[in-house]
Amino acid sequence: QVQLVESGGGSVQAGGSLRLSCAASGYTYSSIYMGWFRQAPGREREWVARIASDGTTSYADSVKGRFTVSKDNAKNTLYLQMNSLKPEDTAMYYCAAEPSWITLRSGYPTYWGQGTQVTVSS
Repeated sequence: QVQLVESGGGSVQAGGSLRLSCAASGYTYSSIYMGWFRQAPGREREWVARIASDGTTSYADSVKGRFTVSKDNAKNTLYLQMNSLKPEDTAMYYCAAEPSWITLRSGYPTYWGQGTQVTVSS
């Protein structure tokens, strides 16, 4: 069973930075694709960023240029560096993993972490 454990959330003022981490364990797939999603109160969950096995990254337009996704394969850990945070970035952030790149891109990955809260004040 794949387990994803996020950490690094917190409260910051607008313009500040946070780095989220997601440690993955328990999977036996030869490769697994990972990404970040977020959900604000009263809003639908939205995709934030993902990283392919070759290191190619993709970002939602709302975070492009401010957020950076990376992965340490030796540690099986996914990161999300968030800079120039805005109040509209306030949300619960979820790490997700999926053996299928296509399924991850569809926005419906199989495995989810418990989430970590990010709050940005103005």
